[in-house]
Amino acid sequence: MTSRIDAPADDAFDGRAYARDLTTAPGVYRMYAADGSLLYVGKAAALKKRVASYFTKALPTRTAAMVAQIARMDVTVTRTSAEALLLENQLIKSLLPRYNVLLRDDKSYPYVVLTRESWPRIAFHRGARSLPGRYFGPYPSVLAVRDTLNLMQKIFRLRSCEDSVFRNRSRPCLQYQIGRCSGPCVGLVQARDYADSVRQATMFLDGRSDDLTVELTAAMEDASARLDFEDAARLRDLIASIRKLQSRQYVDGTAADLDVLACAMRGAQACVMLLMFRDGRNLGTRSFFPKTNGEDSAEEVLAAFVSQYYAEHGPPREIVLDRDIPEREVIEEALSVSAGRKVQLKTSVRSERAGYLDLVRRNAEVALAAEIGSNAAQRARAEALRDLLGLGEVPQRIECFDISHTMGEATVASCVVFDADGPVRGQYRRYNIEGVAGGDDYAAMRQALERRFRRAVEAAASVPEAVAAEDAAAAVPDAVADDAAAVAAPVRAAAVLPDLLLIDGGAGQVAQANAVLADLGVVDVHVVGVAKGEARRAGDETLLLPGVDGKPGRELHPGAGSLGLQLIQQVRDEAHRFAITGHRGRRQKARNVSRLEDISGIGPRRRANLLRHFGGLAGLKAAGIEEIARVEGINAALAERIYATLHGLESQGQP
Repeated sequence: MTSRIDAPADDAFDGRAYARDLTTAPGVYRMYAADGSLLYVGKAAALKKRVASYFTKALPTRTAAMVAQIARMDVTVTRTSAEALLLENQLIKSLLPRYNVLLRDDKSYPYVVLTRESWPRIAFHRGARSLPGRYFGPYPSVLAVRDTLNLMQKIFRLRSCEDSVFRNRSRPCLQYQIGRCSGPCVGLVQARDYADSVRQATMFLDGRSDDLTVELTAAMEDASARLDFEDAARLRDLIASIRKLQSRQYVDGTAADLDVLACAMRGAQACVMLLMFRDGRNLGTRSFFPKTNGEDSAEEVLAAFVSQYYAEHGPPREIVLDRDIPEREVIEEALSVSAGRKVQLKTSVRSERAGYLDLVRRNAEVALAAEIGSNAAQRARAEALRDLLGLGEVPQRIECFDISHTMGEATVASCVVFDADGPVRGQYRRYNIEGVAGGDDYAAMRQALERRFRRAVEAAASVPEAVAAEDAAAAVPDAVADDAAAVAAPVRAAAVLPDLLLIDGGAGQVAQANAVLADLGVVDVHVVGVAKGEARRAGDETLLLPGVDGKPGRELHPGAGSLGLQLIQQVRDEAHRFAITGHRGRRQKARNVSRLEDISGIGPRRRANLLRHFGGLAGLKAAGIEEIARVEGINAALAERIYATLHGLESQGQP
């Protein structure tokens, strides 16, 4: 079991006295400022020794500044150092301490997903992992995922089609014709054989291709002994495909599960470069730019990255680092526990691995230089925007709203968020607009703004309770591991208001925004409308500024050369893209959903029988009740219900 020890709140915090009473067991410690804000979360193999080190020796400038702000501390004792690492990552992710290195996770990692259903499909996935199934990855690029899917379809012939297509097929598709699918939609493969293909594909994606080859070889020999030469030939071809793949993709001459990491730093800016190998295949590189919060040690940044990244994404068997990191043994133990197998962190390598490490180092330096140049340009645009709008300070949070629909259908509002470093994609939001007349952009904008800022007002009132919930959840680390402490994170995020609110539209949309903010009592939010020019050409936009003391607001025409307008265009275009993507998805979903799915008593088999009998939904709609009743599995009552639904008679009270 674990326990929690609290320090008494005191204006003059005596760190040495507090540390003397601590246990030497492993655990997690938290440092709080006088205003109750969280300064830092750390882990320790021995709490007493680690906490005392902050108060008994000389500290770097940044750490000394943090320690000077401590008003109280609390610790949570854990059973093992590995458990302490996992708890630390959960707390950092949910509470976002001021002085911790934070890995900005925009949830854009691409994965391969193998769904969990009767006939699993294999597909590309990006975003929240809400779909039931096994997720393999993350991969460093979309190209790596596409390449993997291409191989999987060629070798194992699993379906990749959407469920709406799969349920309504009456004959095999082109994927079957070219040998990339086994045709489960029309019963061309037995459920047992398809399940074997799914299991073998899982082994391959798990990096167990050698075990898979051994299993397939034994099955081939067994089929040959039974004189089932057709099955033996199929297995022979499958083995040959896997061995061909292994022969041209390797590290050090053997299949390898390997990540190579290097960290480059300039001042307080850092870049961590990741090179991935899975089952010997080079999947490419990906660069990360963690928020260092003033940390200037590359070792500390790399240690924080390894802890946070691999707590979220499964680690490979071997991780090569360009430098040693603090508490490497503790992190290695924790990753091994979470992965259920041995995970090695190596800092001294030779041969090909040393060459890969040098390559990653150089790429990290190049990526960091490019990022610094980009950040400098971003800061220049933000400062120009401040001067353009006459703001007192550079806006630290910008939100922009846009509306998208097609002739009033499937209206969607988008809200995108930018901070000093650029887009914060994890805080983007879409709002499906309901209950307004089609094409009424004013009402749609008002609904979206009301939903956004009403929630902010309610969340602001709930922040004290949420902070209390954090402290209560921290008393039981197992609950924290289940995201109990993370309950407060959405509340905090929702309560944050933008410094600058951009509205894509003219005076009417801006008036809706001002009315919503006034009704909810929201102040200190600067509202600016972004109206397109007559030719709708970039650079011709008109900015609508709010008035003062009831007077009409000003209009600005900065021109295409204005750096401030360029930042507004970047934010506005991102909101437009995000809104269109959501609208298209909502509209396509409505197109893809068969009206038969809304009829009780119609399952996949009856739906397939109906569509096969009539050649599609149009043929079914043209049929009469008697003809529908002649389809296998359809009785007269169900035929009447189908006919009524397809012809809109139920809404009129007719049978």
